[in-house]
Amino acid sequence: MSHTVITTTPSSRTSGDGVLNVGYTRTIPGLLKMGQLVALLIVFLCVHCVRGWPSWAAFQYFEVVALWFLIALLIFFLMHLFRLQGKMPCINWPLTEFFHYSVGTVLIFIASIIAAVKSEGVSALVVASVFGFIATFLMAVSLWTSYSVACGSHQTGAAV
Repeated sequence: MSHTVITTTPSSRTSGDGVLNVGYTRTIPGLLKMGQLVALLIVFLCVHCVRGWPSWAAFQYFEVVALWFLIALLIFFLMHLFRLQGKMPCINWPLTEFFHYSVGTVLIFIASIIAAVKSEGVSALVVASVFGFIATFLMAVSLWTSYSVACGSHQTGAAV
């Protein structure tokens, strides 16, 4: 019997020292990360730039949570874009992202609810809470899609 093996390589461009994986930006996880980055950036800017917060502690919490997960998402996005996971095999990256999405989904959801309740008609804060809910939804979808990678069953390949 004759077998034919076809291999494909993802689209990549060389950029100086490393390899830039531009194909990742067209995948579902890449698009979800970009959507989360945009939503969290809008949340942070809306909360940070508004004057006269109705509840200082609530919106300070919302701002800190949005900024923290924005930075973490940017790091994960750059890790995928430059294929840095292979250079650091000591960390289980799918499990790390799964943990990030599970904590981020809960904390951003709580912050969005608090912001929606305490916005008192300030339009920038209402917009921030709406985009907080959008970011929560996108992170929940990422959590769902990363679950099978991080916690799914792994076959050992041993046949009995």
